[in-house]
Amino acid sequence: MTDMILEKTIYLKATPAKVWDYLTEPDKLAIWFHKPKSPLIEGEYEMFGVESGDKLMWGEVLVAEPFARLEYTFSIAPMAGQTSTVKWTLEDVEGGTKLSLRHEGLPQGEDAFGLILALDKGWDEHLARMRTSAHAG
Repeated sequence: MTDMILEKTIYLKATPAKVWDYLTEPDKLAIWFHKPKSPLIEGEYEMFGVESGDKLMWGEVLVAEPFARLEYTFSIAPMAGQTSTVKWTLEDVEGGTKLSLRHEGLPQGEDAFGLILALDKGWDEHLARMRTSAHAG
């Protein structure tokens, strides 16, 4: 069986430092994703719905190399206790930043495919909001 991995790459007209803030700072995360109570640094985290306040996501930050790489475990209720890993890579390019996402360790099998589709669509929507915000300011 093939491992289920979601990969996305976008280019942002923003410095790696600014993009890093969008990945780690609660106020910036709240714009495009979910809001943690504190910055994402190594250790456990929880993220909450901006409007609902409900806990939506939790895990542990494994690697936090400012302006270069962020990795964390990722769990949500529909994963029924399973954990996946999200890896962000930032690359300084002329005019901005190349941001790459690799979401791996996802549930496999026909029963899990609906979740994979939802996560794939969700990442597209979240990244579009990040792009809109990063390019506006």
